[in-house]
Amino acid sequence: MQNNNRRSRLVFLSVPESLRGQAENINPDIPLPVEIPEGEEKLNLEELSWEMIVSGMLVVIAEGKEKAEWIDYYRHLVLAIRPSIMGEFTEAAILNARSGEFDLALEILDALRGLFPASPAVLLNRALVMEERATALERRGGAEAAAALTAAEAAYATALALHPPFPGALFNAGFFYLGQKDFRRAKEYFSLYVTVSEDREKTERAGSIIKDIERTGLEDESFIEAYTLIRQGNEEAGMRSIRDFIEKRPSVWNGWFVLGWALRRLGRWEDGAAAFAKAVELGGGNSDTRNELAICLMESGDFQGARRELESALRDDGENIKIISNLGVLALKNGRANEAAAFFRTVLELDPQDPIANRYLQGE
Repeated sequence: MQNNNRRSRLVFLSVPESLRGQAENINPDIPLPVEIPEGEEKLNLEELSWEMIVSGMLVVIAEGKEKAEWIDYYRHLVLAIRPSIMGEFTEAAILNARSGEFDLALEILDALRGLFPASPAVLLNRALVMEERATALERRGGAEAAAALTAAEAAYATALALHPPFPGALFNAGFFYLGQKDFRRAKEYFSLYVTVSEDREKTERAGSIIKDIERTGLEDESFIEAYTLIRQGNEEAGMRSIRDFIEKRPSVWNGWFVLGWALRRLGRWEDGAAAFAKAVELGGGNSDTRNELAICLMESGDFQGARRELESALRDDGENIKIISNLGVLALKNGRANEAAAFFRTVLELDPQDPIANRYLQGE
């Protein structure tokens, strides 16, 4: 399932006599699509197998265009040949996503979506993989991140449009929007979730998040506007909005974090460090805050303070690539090349595509 031009590699064959009777409900009047194996120019009929036929049917089903009148038949036949395909493909998609092979994971899920077009689990898994891909691209930097995030949001919208509502989609969409600092929409989906969920533990968790959003006022327009402006590269306007929020809610650490984020992006390291330190003081001492604080301290020349914050962040989030990479950068600034290389090798174990680690290790 790795060829992007797969339709051109399909051929439609009459059902061979050798395969008739090997699967239920074969219709000899409907030709079967077969995918020519990778690296071969034509199909060797002596090597024809049901696996090749299933692969061909999945291509047709996933795209839903060519031979559309036969898709229901192909769908039924695939399920007769591979009754456990839902579990097998779901596991394969998850494993590929975990190893960073997001395009292949999505291709597998698209095949499942063709087989089970109304499956809530397939739609949700697709949204989760797209969210994970967007997160990875955002961490690496580059123009693709924004488009991937938009695609992930669209995938969630598809899962959220199901009737009746699918609790898993509502719950995970809440966390998706939490990650985007869109606390208003996060609260909306968590609120819907608690009305339909039968999972007591998750309902309590969603309820706790709703109360926290209400208590801290993170639905405030000035907070949402500030985050959006800064993310779009308009830090000065974003700072004006977040200062309005801080004036109304000076004890909410999130406001100080966003202020520090804007200042850090502007290269105002000491001011940024002060804002992040205030966020930590007010209870926002999570790994993200300490990582941002460490960057500001590092750029201000306080290497010892930066190391302290990064090590504290790593204790809370031991596989956070940004933290490990920054420890590598800090080691370089301290002249410890071997230590830096060890950190960057660890980064590549977690994300083989990380640009900073690759650039450093290739230049050794």
